[in-house]
Amino acid sequence: MKTHVKKGDDVQIIAGKNKGKRGVVLSVDAKKQTVIVEGARKLKKATKPTEDDPDGGIKEIDGAIHISNVKKVS
Repeated sequence: MKTHVKKGDDVQIIAGKNKGKRGVVLSVDAKKQTVIVEGARKLKKATKPTEDDPDGGIKEIDGAIHISNVKKVS
C-alpha cells in the first residue's frame, strides 16, 4: 500500500489533541495506516525490569497517529 509520507519526512499534525505539532516520522505502518511522529503523542508505558534495562519503571514512548491526520511539510 502506498502512503503520502515515509520514514524521515517532516510532518505537521492537522487534527486531534496534538494539532499543530511538527516532527519527523520515525516509522510508518501502511497496513494499519498509522505513523509514529517524534515527540508528538507521548504515552507512558510501564515496563518490567529486564537484563537490558534493570530499573524498569514508567517510560515515555511516542504513540501512533492515523496517517490521515498528518501532512508533509517542506
